[in-house]
Amino acid sequence: MLLVYTHKITPRVNYIFKHIFVRILQIPVSFTTKVEDFVLHDGPKITYAKAPLGTEFFIRSHDVLFDQGINDIDIKVTPWDDVPCFFPAGEFSTIPFDVFAASFYLISRYEEYLPHVRDMHERFPFDESIAFKNGFLERPVVDIWAYKLLELLKEKFPSYSYSEREFNMISTIDVDIAFSYKNKGILRTLGGFFKDFVQFRFVNIWHRFLTIFNFKQDPFDTFSEILKIKKEFKISTLFFFLVGDYTTYDKNISSSNNKYRSLVKSVADYVKVGLHPSYYSLKDAALLKKEKLRLENIINTPVTFSRQHYLRLNIPETYQNLIDLDIEEDYTMGYAKTVGYRASTCTPFYFYDLDFEIQTPLKLFPFAFMDGALKNHMQLSNEESLAKILELKDEVKLVNGTFISLFHNNTLSETDEWIGWSTIYKQMLG
Repeated sequence: MLLVYTHKITPRVNYIFKHIFVRILQIPVSFTTKVEDFVLHDGPKITYAKAPLGTEFFIRSHDVLFDQGINDIDIKVTPWDDVPCFFPAGEFSTIPFDVFAASFYLISRYEEYLPHVRDMHERFPFDESIAFKNGFLERPVVDIWAYKLLELLKEKFPSYSYSEREFNMISTIDVDIAFSYKNKGILRTLGGFFKDFVQFRFVNIWHRFLTIFNFKQDPFDTFSEILKIKKEFKISTLFFFLVGDYTTYDKNISSSNNKYRSLVKSVADYVKVGLHPSYYSLKDAALLKKEKLRLENIINTPVTFSRQHYLRLNIPETYQNLIDLDIEEDYTMGYAKTVGYRASTCTPFYFYDLDFEIQTPLKLFPFAFMDGALKNHMQLSNEESLAKILELKDEVKLVNGTFISLFHNNTLSETDEWIGWSTIYKQMLG
């Protein structure tokens, strides 16, 4: 047990120390404000305050963990050996930065509470983030800082028995459009034929015809293949199904379609299935609840995890709505237009609500990249995309973190722009 002496135990202190020590470093931690208890403790211990008590392991604290609410904090990022950091701690501190305050700032998404310009889908733009502006978006710096801290703790307390977590990988699949051609009803099917005709896509017309009349499998129907790969590579796989009504941004087939319901049920027999809340549910809690009930009625089991469609996320409102519906896990923490770590950690963490100054029961699982970000927004080739994926994976392996990927069922269709991506998917898992 590591003991932390601090002048005040706040919810923020308790939250971030437990994320770093318990969830990342696997070290139990407790707190005290009594000097005599700190002196008597014979295990590893550190002081987190403005001044040391003596010659102990001391980290000078920044004010952010003792504040309440949101303030405009001046941040200057400078190097700590080979990794960027901020909130300098001064010459008397055992480490040169207050990594706890810096980690809290990043993980709580403090900057997303501050005034900022949103993109066309009302999302926080990646290029507004401190991580992007200072070149560390693709590195889980919170975990890296934690491991640097661990090395110094081992030097100071060599006799303590340290345990180590294992690298973990989770494959997540979003199902925005279950089928390319099939099960779309007469009007949408005729509309598809007409659109292909006026755009002179005659090969598409042929493929559409063969698929609709069951001479060929629908290209987006890659579910059996994904489940086969899951079994082959023994990889934890989660599916997120869109069951919202048809809109400009939600173009899946109807959740009342028997073929679609059968598909969702069959997938749920082999893997966990979560909700993919529709585009307009972001600002409509009643609609979100309706869609959750829809999915639960299909799979006949409670829905406990989700990921926002289009990665539309307003902090804290989105998470507050999910908590109200007893969602336990969310996988939206990432960016649609680039790769990397939105919260600068590759360790699942609990959402800290700065409005109420509490750690909530909602656990957030940050993903490393989305297929469309690599292909459509960063415009990388297949070779460059794979190289970037493996580079991100290697960063997570260095800190034994959790590497989470975001693919779509149509990514493995081997059609159009996604030719070769089933191979990329397998190579990522290997």
